[in-house]
Amino acid sequence: MPETRDRNAAEPAPAVPSSRRSRAASPVAATKARLSLRGAVRRSAASLVAGLAVGATVFALVSSAVVASPPSAAADTSSAVTVTAKQQDEAIDSAPMPDLSVTVSQTRDLVAQGIRIEWTGGKKSVAPSAGGNGGENFLQIFMCWKEDAEHPGKPDRTSCQYGGAGSVGATRDDFRNFSSMDQVPAQDVDYTVPGARVFPPYTSIPFIARDGTRVDSISRDPATGTKTKNGSVNVNANQFFTSFTTNEIPWVGSGDDGRGSVVFETQTTVQSNGLGCGTPVTSAGATVGASCWLVMLPRGTSDNGSTNITQSGLFHDSWQHALSVKLDFAPVGSGCPEGRAEQQIAGSELASLAVASWQPVVCNQDGGSVYSLITSAESDALLSAATLPTAPLALTSYPRSGEGEDPLTYAPVALSAIGVSVAVDRLPDPNKKDLPKEWQDRARTPFTSVNLTPRLLAKLLSYSYRSSIPVGADQGYLTGTNEYNVTRDPDFLAVNDPEWKAQDLSGPAIADIIVPQGRSDTARAVWRYIASDRDAADFLAGKPDPWGMVVNPWYSTDPETNPTKTAFSLDRDDFPKADPVEVAPQNQGPVNLVTWRPYANDLSSIASLTLRGDGQGPGSWDSNATPPKYLKAARMLPGSQRLLGMTSVPAAARFQTVTASLRNSAGSFVSPTAMSMSAAAEAMTSAGGSDQVVAYDPASERAKGAADAYPLTMPVYAATNAAVADPALRSTYADLIRFAVSSGAQTPGVAPGQLPDGYVPLPAAWVRQAEEAADVIRTGKRPAAGGDSAAEGSTAYVPAQRAQPTTGGAVAAPAGAATDAAPAVDAAATGAPAAALAGGKTPDDPDSGAMTAALPVSLLAGLASAAGVPLITRLRRRVT
Repeated sequence: MPETRDRNAAEPAPAVPSSRRSRAASPVAATKARLSLRGAVRRSAASLVAGLAVGATVFALVSSAVVASPPSAAADTSSAVTVTAKQQDEAIDSAPMPDLSVTVSQTRDLVAQGIRIEWTGGKKSVAPSAGGNGGENFLQIFMCWKEDAEHPGKPDRTSCQYGGAGSVGATRDDFRNFSSMDQVPAQDVDYTVPGARVFPPYTSIPFIARDGTRVDSISRDPATGTKTKNGSVNVNANQFFTSFTTNEIPWVGSGDDGRGSVVFETQTTVQSNGLGCGTPVTSAGATVGASCWLVMLPRGTSDNGSTNITQSGLFHDSWQHALSVKLDFAPVGSGCPEGRAEQQIAGSELASLAVASWQPVVCNQDGGSVYSLITSAESDALLSAATLPTAPLALTSYPRSGEGEDPLTYAPVALSAIGVSVAVDRLPDPNKKDLPKEWQDRARTPFTSVNLTPRLLAKLLSYSYRSSIPVGADQGYLTGTNEYNVTRDPDFLAVNDPEWKAQDLSGPAIADIIVPQGRSDTARAVWRYIASDRDAADFLAGKPDPWGMVVNPWYSTDPETNPTKTAFSLDRDDFPKADPVEVAPQNQGPVNLVTWRPYANDLSSIASLTLRGDGQGPGSWDSNATPPKYLKAARMLPGSQRLLGMTSVPAAARFQTVTASLRNSAGSFVSPTAMSMSAAAEAMTSAGGSDQVVAYDPASERAKGAADAYPLTMPVYAATNAAVADPALRSTYADLIRFAVSSGAQTPGVAPGQLPDGYVPLPAAWVRQAEEAADVIRTGKRPAAGGDSAAEGSTAYVPAQRAQPTTGGAVAAPAGAATDAAPAVDAAATGAPAAALAGGKTPDDPDSGAMTAALPVSLLAGLASAAGVPLITRLRRRVT
């Protein structure tokens, strides 16, 4: 359903809900996962069992990672390549940008990710116009798979994924601006139908997929060779790519100085089987991924016989100026030997990319196992681990809550954070005539710095901005001075760069935050962060902010304000769509909050959506569909992107998205970096009364004194019940924990087995705790109280008597509370990060590429399909 009230870009449609698996789920594995729980176990684990009963969506987590720099990630530059027009353009005298120099940040070991492309030597760009001009002095960027046999070292234009965007000057075909075939360049003649009567010649560059399939809108008579236009074939929207799936960038511009940059989405054969990048290819006993090409095509002010840019960039007059770089991909598939035993892990998605990196090394060790991660509610995973002898190893950020002693042994295995990914491109308000020239010149370029406070997060998550409510719905219950989106909010403008005030931005995807479905510790941490802040708590309780904005009453923590007469609880682990608003446009289907602002599958997919500009919303109504439905809206292309998403910092690093700086309890705006996450770890205190688990509590005195701490930093613990678990399972779980905290696994890097970007090496005291916990899990015996495993004088984990957990788990105190309950054992993180020992890869460590064994990461989308889905990097258009 198109946005009519709030003016800018179309917002793409909902992702199909799924429950996030990342290794192909066999029927046997799926059956084993249907665990029968009795009593309290049955009720608490219901969501996991129900998810498995519905089915499994298969993703595969890759071990390649990228190196981040705040506030946005930057690709691994060890394989960066620079190419220039002077090197590659054989028609340099007619080049639209003869001084163009382009640097591609990463060209090897690629997976489905983001890579940064930067250039100099361009010319000041002009954006596309509504009158049908594709723009002036810009680049088009896309991928191809085949080398041109007649021009070695360059891609074949018939193998390029181009045309899917459907933009002016960016299609595969068009009627030429020539009156006769004599004017058509010789290189285009084979792809051109002569003109007839009033029609000029028609050129169409076919797409030939890696499997040899040819998509061609020109038919050829086999007897005579006569060519005719085949109107039944659309070369720009076909079985291999459409506007919803293509990764091409049809327009990206340069500034006054001819410089520019953009993050480009690389796609593997999973996202684009027509390109087939990363398809495993075996040669001389070694398996590698099929390579592809990246093309940067400069477009000037006119070409292909047109007085401006209206025709295809694949036509020879444009194509001859293309710059290209070969891209080497990691092989898509499993890096583990066939026949390895599969062990399951369940719970936190936050550790998924780390586990993915470790997997190909772990499974190739003698007796190594394949560890399949089922992303599910951590509380369910903990309950299973506490009570079932063959339960998966649980991954969690908070301890188990409930009555009685917590029987679980916890081992810290990862330290990372949740982030808010940002894709907002500038659009200076044309009605503001006195704007600085540099602000005007930056139009259509992305903001790279965004500050958010707990109150702003509360506004976004409570759907209190008007554009987060479906168009046409009665908004009378938003009684305050509520703006249409966050970028117009004086509260936002007060804490951000003055340039934001000059913008005229709109769209539903900047009126809320794209959030993942289901329950999780990450949601608990976000609400805990909001609840700890007095301004945010007051806003949710119904108090207007200083500018008069009020909370959507369906999210009010004041029962008298909330229409349900029940307070909205901040003690929660989900992101509810609590507002029951619904509107039924004439002759169309109803639109409620879930239809208008759908959930995403998971944190990682949200980072991908951010990179792609996929704002998650419905498009136009298709009354001819069976049944009638809302179509998916087109993604927002670079230059017109406006969206916010809740993601993990490792996923943001992988997809190179800008991440917001959050205001911490000390009043500082901090971005998620290794330094700020380490500072948060040092400020962590005992979680839920546990003597084994710590968490960053924004209401604690430690947090208030940690000016450099990133407030959504979270540890991840592996947990199991050593007294109940099967001995063989305990041994494999102990092996994984030992590896996870080893020097190699805690060394930041992009190689398999290393720590991907977005994670922080564990403090030394945490490593000691994990090693001790692994011994407990392996033997099934707890150490005696008062053991000497902790260093003298350290306040780190001490294996003393276990504390009785509270029923509230690790939930923050009521809003506004500022006092700390004194824990029985001070479990704050201390000590330096684990040191990396000397010792690189040995001859016995095989080169398994960047792909892990595909790790199950979601559980809501169809068991039947799971059995038939190959081990892949991620579902088409989705991410692990």
